[in-house]
Amino acid sequence: MSTQEKATAFRKLHGGDEAFIIPNPYDVGTAVILEQLGFKALATTSSGFAFSRGVQDNHISRDQMMVHISEIVSVTSLPVSADLENGFFDSPEGVAQTIAMAGEAGLAGGSIEDSTNGGDEPLYDIAAAKDRMVAAVEAKAALRNDFVLTARAENFLVGHASIDDVIKRLQAYQEAGADVLYAPGLSKLEDVVSIVSNVDLPVNVLARPADPDFSAAKLSGAGVKRISVGGALARA
Repeated sequence: MSTQEKATAFRKLHGGDEAFIIPNPYDVGTAVILEQLGFKALATTSSGFAFSRGVQDNHISRDQMMVHISEIVSVTSLPVSADLENGFFDSPEGVAQTIAMAGEAGLAGGSIEDSTNGGDEPLYDIAAAKDRMVAAVEAKAALRNDFVLTARAENFLVGHASIDDVIKRLQAYQEAGADVLYAPGLSKLEDVVSIVSNVDLPVNVLARPADPDFSAAKLSGAGVKRISVGGALARA
């Protein structure tokens, strides 16, 4: 498939009656294996890739990440979405440039998070985070091919576990023009239901191994459209 065909197929997956599972390869070998297992799309994992390089998450440069992404895209016929961390820059302009580079790499989609990755404040304030998402949306619109942009609210990963704030953030990113919404780290199905019922876009949920409330069937029943595994495969 061409890059455009992959992106079209990837977008269509989010409109199904049931949630689809998107596993997260951390190198070319796992990408090949996961395609052979029959999955319909793949997503890179910043933590998994960092671990494979012997460093902690958020310690990979944008250039290193783009090389990694290009390698994954080159070995699979499946649509690939990328974990683009926080865009690798604080400024909206830097985020826009990251999206432009991601599009050139042949991706079908990618995610931008609202974590600052350091400092006294672990999250950008909502206004700044929305401005960054607007820049990402504008950069996406300038790409030659379709691109499914996922907006991430990182509250539950940085110690700010307020479901009300998560919903406000995801609603702001929806207004900015994102295509998919994602709040990694949720541990209660009731929080998943609250998010799904308060937004109008497809929602991605991070799987919780061995948690019966986070089975594919229950998440689908809650209205979730996409289930990812993040760095769990790399950790295993």
